[in-house]
Amino acid sequence: MAVYKLTVFEPSGKKILDESFEASSDQEAKTTGENLLTEKGYTGHTYRCTSPKGKLILFHV
Repeated sequence: MAVYKLTVFEPSGKKILDESFEASSDQEAKTTGENLLTEKGYTGHTYRCTSPKGKLILFHV
């Protein structure tokens, strides 16, 4: 399992969520990240989810 990082920002650039979670693949991390965004109500915000190697898994401006 690898640790992925999900970060959500306000329009001002302020970080409002900085959460780590484990996933066994990039695809699993993408699904988990999307679920977390939906659960927490951040789908309309700017966000990114990165892999341990720095690869962008999810990104929205």
